[in-house]
Amino acid sequence: MIVVKAGGRALLANRDRILDSLVPRIHEGVVFVHGGGDVVSDYEKRLGIEPQIVTSPTGIRSRLTDARELEVYVMVMAGKLGKEMSAYLNAKGVKVLNIAGVDAGLLKAKRKKRIVVVDERGRKRAVDGGYTGTITSVDAEVLKTLTGLGYLLIISPLALGEEGEMLNVDGDSAASAIASAVKAKALYILTDVEGLYLDGKIVKQLTPAEALESLEKIGAGMNRKVMAAAHAVEAGVGAAYICSGLVDDPLSNADAGNATVVKALSNTSDA
Repeated sequence: MIVVKAGGRALLANRDRILDSLVPRIHEGVVFVHGGGDVVSDYEKRLGIEPQIVTSPTGIRSRLTDARELEVYVMVMAGKLGKEMSAYLNAKGVKVLNIAGVDAGLLKAKRKKRIVVVDERGRKRAVDGGYTGTITSVDAEVLKTLTGLGYLLIISPLALGEEGEMLNVDGDSAASAIASAVKAKALYILTDVEGLYLDGKIVKQLTPAEALESLEKIGAGMNRKVMAAAHAVEAGVGAAYICSGLVDDPLSNADAGNATVVKALSNTSDA
């Protein structure tokens, strides 16, 4: 099985080619996790809600989701975006199911009651975590059963909380947790750049330890992707690719070596 995550910016610019790139791999079992934060923010602003994007002390950026924002997040992610992509591929004769992580209890998470953020002056403060969550479990059997029936799965990143509430979960983290649970052959994280750049040069290959050690040198946005890739490989995923989603065939492009590949030391000779 392979797991693919595409960020919202890559999808806005190149959605159809990204989706088309998945189709030849259906025989392997494909789980596609989508982002869409920029679209969520756009609809929030249309409804008079100011998006709340915060930064943790370690430089990880995330969305604070209160009750009003959760409504918009659910409508956009599990409604508009997920169903549009399902319609696109189903119209081409591909067997596609779009489900949110709350469906069948696929993704379960613990609500972040309080989180520590860094304000514009660099000061740390604790704020209400709202309806954001940290994934605690993935039902791998649901994924294996549905892909085994020939379905390409499009997963919208919503999780079921401990009190039955819906929670916003980060798409990169969701893809990493899913790939880890099914011990995927590969995890592809599609973004709007060709891979991880350090000191002005793209890094071709890293072990999980090297990836985690590099986090302090990486800017907001990419650091979460590197962390997700490293944790997936540590959990037994064959390889994780951080690569461009803006090219004609993103998966083939990554397989051809145009990516930053995170692999365990014993697997690096296969790259």
